[in-house]
Amino acid sequence: MKKILTLLLALVPMAVYGQLYVGANYHPHDDKDLTKIETDIRLMKEAGFTCVRLGHLAWDSYEPKEGEFDFEWFDVVMDRFAEAGIGVILDIPTRPAPLWLHKKYPSIDIVDENGNHLYSNHRYMEDMGDPHFQEYAYRLVDVMTKRYASHPALMAFGIDNEPGDGPISYSETVRQRFIKWLQKKYGDLETLNEAWDGQRWSRKVGDWDEIGLPQAYGSGAPERKLDFRRFVSDEVGGFYDRFLDIVNKNAPGVHTNTNAWYYSGKKYFDYVPIVYSGKMTRNGFGFYPGNSLKTNWGVMDNVFGITRVQFEAQTPFWCTEFTTMTAVPGSIRKAAYATLLYGNQLVCGWTWQSMHGGEEQYLQGMLDWDDIPNRKYFEYKQIAEEFKKIEEYFPYKLKAEIAMAYSFDSHIASAAFPESHEQQIQKIFDQFIYRNIDSRMIDIDRSSLDYKLLVIPGMTVMTKETADKIRRYVQEGGCVLMTSNSAVTDQTGKVFATTRPGYLSDVFGIRVASYEETAVMNEISVDGSEGNSLTVSINGKNVKAESVRYDVVCPTSASVLANIISLPDSPVALTCNQYGKGKAYYLALPSGAGLSGEIMDMLIDELGITKGPDVPQGVMARDIDDKHSLYLNTTDKEQTIKISGKAKGVLTGKTYKEEVIIPPFEAEFIQRR
Repeated sequence: MKKILTLLLALVPMAVYGQLYVGANYHPHDDKDLTKIETDIRLMKEAGFTCVRLGHLAWDSYEPKEGEFDFEWFDVVMDRFAEAGIGVILDIPTRPAPLWLHKKYPSIDIVDENGNHLYSNHRYMEDMGDPHFQEYAYRLVDVMTKRYASHPALMAFGIDNEPGDGPISYSETVRQRFIKWLQKKYGDLETLNEAWDGQRWSRKVGDWDEIGLPQAYGSGAPERKLDFRRFVSDEVGGFYDRFLDIVNKNAPGVHTNTNAWYYSGKKYFDYVPIVYSGKMTRNGFGFYPGNSLKTNWGVMDNVFGITRVQFEAQTPFWCTEFTTMTAVPGSIRKAAYATLLYGNQLVCGWTWQSMHGGEEQYLQGMLDWDDIPNRKYFEYKQIAEEFKKIEEYFPYKLKAEIAMAYSFDSHIASAAFPESHEQQIQKIFDQFIYRNIDSRMIDIDRSSLDYKLLVIPGMTVMTKETADKIRRYVQEGGCVLMTSNSAVTDQTGKVFATTRPGYLSDVFGIRVASYEETAVMNEISVDGSEGNSLTVSINGKNVKAESVRYDVVCPTSASVLANIISLPDSPVALTCNQYGKGKAYYLALPSGAGLSGEIMDMLIDELGITKGPDVPQGVMARDIDDKHSLYLNTTDKEQTIKISGKAKGVLTGKTYKEEVIIPPFEAEFIQRR
């Protein structure tokens, strides 16, 4: 038996560098029909698939009744994939919780803000911080990892599904846990009231039991909302941290992965501690760029998704789910190549089968409802065949010289502004997409800040510790660009009573006095600008910008580099301050105002940041190494790329001399001679 397992293990692809993986999300628990399963595996094998994701959303298929586990049917499925040489990402499905568990412990149920007890009639309707839920979830993790840790088909354990999704519960048990969390953080009511500005509007807390649950969204005291969301985040993140510890204890050396939708609007939590811990060895998410071939916004949004999940992790990324549905022919392949430019190693289509019932039963997969392969199956087959030709040079390792600062607290606090912290990060990131330049989203407190440029886009909450690190970075020769709505509040969520940007006004050499509303100020525009339009003079050019607000910036030691010339007195738009060996730039507008491109070009040249490949606009490209480059034409027109000497097209087999011609929406991987 041991020899057979060893042989099977040799057939299954391990997740290593020099390999790319293509596969599908698969749901054998739907009918447990072994004949159909074997047919499906044959079709996957014929398509060149090397991975499959199983198990997600299927807790009661493994534990139909409390303590009664049923794995024998699934053992056979795992064995069949091992025999086929297809690696399994085995999700441990701790959500949704089975109905029998909800019935036994009603405290697991979600209670809405109005106190209504909600029935678990769709996914993710459980209170993840509930001790009863966690007890049974951890037991499932323990049982499944012990059973399959050494299975020859296993490629990785999946850590749940879409961990940030699902509503927040407002139950009495949640309130009691929140009070304990506050007691641990603040110690006494005097400290709590100081942090919460309890005297405002007669909301001073005189007894711990007077504390209620702030609304997660909408109006309310920002300090209390911020702490409540921190509490929810700590519970969710803490659950997955222990989840990972159990997996790593029972299956040391086995990869861990999830589709980390931590930024779902429902239960957004702070993923930073997990990703920086290194416990998730293959960060991943679901890549859903929409169905269009011609438009690129969906691809742009989703490669930003890779960046916001990967942070500074140096391991390959996995697109644990990937689009099917009604995607226009060629658009799946286009998106797959785009992910390779951002360090992705795995494309796993959602889903294999067009489902027959339940949620998503009208979603179309690679097989139609009668099990006949459709055009998406053959497009994934083409991707698998082409990836095989180039996989020895991948996954691509990013060489980022630019970092974009992220803060969970700022995400929550910036909801009060017209352009949120995350929107500002994404607008900055878009500039690097256009320029084919690598960048990283980082947590300043955990980063070594080994970058030529640090961008701080609308980072609303500023702690003393973070500010001190930024100060040292600039003092020692770093360059930082901060945009409006940054360093507005301290760690409690209260607006600084000292000069802004908080803790850093001397570093930037400015005083941010207040803000103005553009549309109102345009009543006295000097050039007829209306609405949110502004004209900014920068680098000898007049550039059109658009923003709901702008900061009133008063330079102290900083030089003024740009002004809003469409308004009286030409308000300051951009400053630069020499501080120590470095420079600190402040933009009085959000990053989406329309000046980011102009500023980025200036800083890229000034700092000697490595530019991306010289390609026409609309071509995504990376030099993989000195001899190999990947090009993706995202336009509907043929594009010509100038090269030096001769090259071979690995994907097409063509020989190129002095130029590479790429048809619309096509990719090419060249090897220079």
